[in-house]
Amino acid sequence: MMKLYAKTVPQTLPAWATTVRQSGDLFEIEINDEHPDFQSLLEELKTEIEPGTIGVKAKDLCSRLSFDLSNPNLHPLIEQAQALISKIAVFPYYKQLLNEGYQPDLNIADASTGLTYLQCELEHNQ
Repeated sequence: MMKLYAKTVPQTLPAWATTVRQSGDLFEIEINDEHPDFQSLLEELKTEIEPGTIGVKAKDLCSRLSFDLSNPNLHPLIEQAQALISKIAVFPYYKQLLNEGYQPDLNIADASTGLTYLQCELEHNQ
């Protein structure tokens, strides 16, 4: 299951989507991401998000479903950024730079900590 938060939703939702609750001006929609119709829609919307990364943009999915996306959920972006930072930390060229004396004011650990603080703030505000 996955969730979307939207400002508006159509009156009739597909079989794989359910409005769980409305809080203020936001609708919480739960999506059965294993439903065959949803999988077909994902296949249809699949695109190259960035070089080498194939997926579906939340904006495209919401547009197709007539959802007005409130604020794209930052959690997946933070997780992606953390994963990339972890890859950078062990990347041979980065290690070589460190061995050659590269000493930035802010380092990989600082970037990771900043993302952790952001994630905590998002969880605190939900």
